[in-house]
Parts: sequence; structure tokens; C-alpha cells
Amino acid sequence: MIQGREENGKLIITLIGKIDSFNAADTEEKIQTLRREHACESVELDCDRLEYSTSAGLRVILRLKQEVNDTVLTNVHPDLYNILEMTGFTDMMEVRKAYRVISVEGCEVIGAGANGNVYRINPDTIVKVYLNPDSLPEIHRERELARLAFVAGVPTAIPYDVVRIDGGGYGSVFELLNATSFAKLLVKGEKTPEEIAEMSIRLLKIIHSKEIRSEILPDMKATALNWTEFLKDYLPTEQFTRLHGLISAVPEDMHLIHGDYHVKNIMQQNGESLLIDMDTLCHGHPIFELASMYNAYEGFGLVKRGIQERFLGIPDETGGIIWRRSLELYLDTEDQDRVDEVEAKAKIIGLTRLMRREIRRDGLNREDGRKMIDTCRTNLTELLNKTDTLVF
Repeated sequence: MIQGREENGKLIITLIGKIDSFNAADTEEKIQTLRREHACESVELDCDRLEYSTSAGLRVILRLKQEVNDTVLTNVHPDLYNILEMTGFTDMMEVRKAYRVISVEGCEVIGAGANGNVYRINPDTIVKVYLNPDSLPEIHRERELARLAFVAGVPTAIPYDVVRIDGGGYGSVFELLNATSFAKLLVKGEKTPEEIAEMSIRLLKIIHSKEIRSEILPDMKATALNWTEFLKDYLPTEQFTRLHGLISAVPEDMHLIHGDYHVKNIMQQNGESLLIDMDTLCHGHPIFELASMYNAYEGFGLVKRGIQERFLGIPDETGGIIWRRSLELYLDTEDQDRVDEVEAKAKIIGLTRLMRREIRRDGLNREDGRKMIDTCRTNLTELLNKTDTLVF
């Protein structure tokens, strides 16, 4: 039995029950009837309700693929997928596995970011739920980035499964036995801010020591230049030119950067620090990493207290302590003039990102947004006037 419908110019055919030598010819004729009724140039065979298929059914699929090049199989259950993989179908056409469905209702939220939220679904397992309902390409990209970092020697959790979320969307599942975020360690009083800073920077230096050349790793300098270009009409010409010149002069660097490094994206498991949330992984000079850390610990709360506490789950003052101590440890100095100097460089890039972010979120039409934009602009002007290079 089959059912068909047209959706966005694609013919979607649902295969139901089984396809074998007894009904293969009838199934093929019904598929051809649907093709005549719907003049579509692409076909999706939804296998979610397909119990099994013999070789006769596979030949029907193969002939359809030969007639309609843009033919894909979706919601393919594991047993059928293994057959398709063994017979070479997965090399000839796109075959998408069926994903198990899980619920995150009532689960503890252990992390939140721009692209998704992280939930603990049981004591041993967490799932990152992506905000974009059509996030499968993002998920597969992040899985590749995580593998890249893991192979390079970065302690990180590797997602072992992709799931559908009850209510919509997709998620990546990680096994993190006895893992606790650095933020939770702070809240529970198990670690001091100074201890967290030390643990954090120890891991960060491992990350930054890895030089990786891969096409899937974005260039953070190019991203920062895009932020700057966006602000061309919102900054005085002299300030824009200076900002653009400073970022352009940062040397190319193929060393790894996490891009969203803070206490909710680092877990402790059996005494080992593990990096999670790998969708922001990129390469570039460490000043770009420090800029993202500045924003996480101080920048987002530049004009309104409590933002960091809602975002990171720790008091603003604690975030400030971690930020300054992290700089000291990263630079291997307690010379506060030196720390201030590098902080100013990081703030220039961080403020550039914050200002662009607020404008894109319609901040010019909100009082709090205008205040944030004006504060970023004022601070940028002051910092740019006394900064000759972003390199340290």
C-alpha cells in the first residue's frame, strides 16, 4: 500500500507494510500513477511505515531512481538501512535514517546558547536540542567538528546519536557519565572562581595548541571582518576605518578556537575537563577567543546587570572574577597593566560583535537596545583611539 502527496513541488510517497515479489509490480504501477498525477521533478520515499522490502522492492526503488535522479529515501529504519548500505544504495542515492523520538519535558537545562539548549535526559546522558527545526545539516556539521577536535587531541564529548525531539526539531545525544558543568560546580560551591579559571585556562591552552587545516573550520578573522563591515553605516568613518584596519592586520592563524568558551560549555567528568557545544569551532588568533570570553563574562551585561546570571547561572561578580583571573593565567602574568592592555584588545572585537548583534535584533527601536548600541559605540571610540594593534 502506498500514499502520495505533493509538497513544495516534491512528490512525497509513503510506503506502507511490505514490498515483496507478490506486490512489487503493483507498488511500481501505483508509484507511476502518482508520478503522472503530480508532475514533480523530485521524489521522496517515506519509509517510516515500511516494515521490510525484499530484493524485488529494492529493484522498484532502483528503477525509480534511474527515472527520477532526485529521489531520496527518508525515515529508513536500521534493518532496512543496513540492507541498503550493504547493497550499495547509500552510494547511489540519498538515504536518511529514521531517528528515535525523545522528550525533554521536565529535564534539567544545563546549557543555553544561540543555536540550542542542552538538557540532561538521565544521569548519564545529555542532549543538545537545536533551535532551528531543520537543523540536520547543522547537527552533522557539528559532529564532524567534534570528531576533528577529538582526533587532534582536544578532550571533548563526541555525539553518538541523532534524535528527533517530541514536539519538533532534532538533537545530538552525548554520553557524559557523572559530568557536571563548570557553572554547576560554582553554584554548588565545589570549586572557587579562581579554581574554575585555572581549570578553564588549562584546557583552553590545549585547544589553542592544536593547528588544524580543514575546509570545514571557519576563519574567525573573516567572521570578525563581516561584523565590522556591518557597522560601516553606524560608526564614524574614521572609527570604522581604524577598526577595519586593526582586524585586517591580525595575522592569519590556523590554530583551533572554540568560539564560545565559558563555564557552561566545559564539563568535568571524573576529574577531566571536557569541551562541549562544538558548533562554534573555528581557527584564528587567540584574541578572537578572548573577545568571546569577554562578552560571555562581562560584555552582555554591559548596560544591564543580571544578564550573565541568567545566561551562565552564576552571579555577575563571579563572572568578572573568572574573566580577570583567566586573562592573568592565559598571559602568565599578574601585571595588571599588561592584563588591562590585552583586555582592551579583546573588548574592541567583543564590542563590535555586541553592537552588530543589538542592531540586528532591532535594538535601534528599543530604549534598552539604543542604550546598548550607544555604550558600545562610545567604548569603541575610546579604545580605538589608544590601540595600535590587536595582537599580543
